[in-house]
Amino acid sequence: MSEANFISAWDDENETSPISFHIEEVNFELHDAHSIELWIKSVIQSYSCKLNVVNIIFCSDHYLHQLNVSYLNHDTLTDIITFPYASPPQIEGDIYISIERVQDNALIYKVSFEEELLRVIIHGILHLCGFTDKTKAEKEAMHQKENEALKQFVSL
Repeated sequence: MSEANFISAWDDENETSPISFHIEEVNFELHDAHSIELWIKSVIQSYSCKLNVVNIIFCSDHYLHQLNVSYLNHDTLTDIITFPYASPPQIEGDIYISIERVQDNALIYKVSFEEELLRVIIHGILHLCGFTDKTKAEKEAMHQKENEALKQFVSL
């Protein structure tokens, strides 16, 4: 990830944040990064986890597909891949999000791009908090947690 593709959520250059946003191989601009960061921190705290560092990388389908094949042996498109580097309650990891998948999924689910993007971001955060979505019951629980988190964002 190059320095030019880094999005700062903070105006003060001397203050560093444990959450950073990056862009790879896609034309995308994140709006209201600071509010999104505060929301992420709030959700993490609500699950009694401790935030160390999280990189959220917005990328193209091609970029994420290459990661999916190389690291997970999945030759499919996906909207998100989360790489945890610590176990809960410690939160540390990289979250890769395909902007193209988010755009397509927003149309499929008839929601705004912004809502779908927030859902996918928090989905990755929930994975770092220890939640999985392998079974039908886990998927339903994850979806409920996403909905609860989205309500939190609206109320911030």
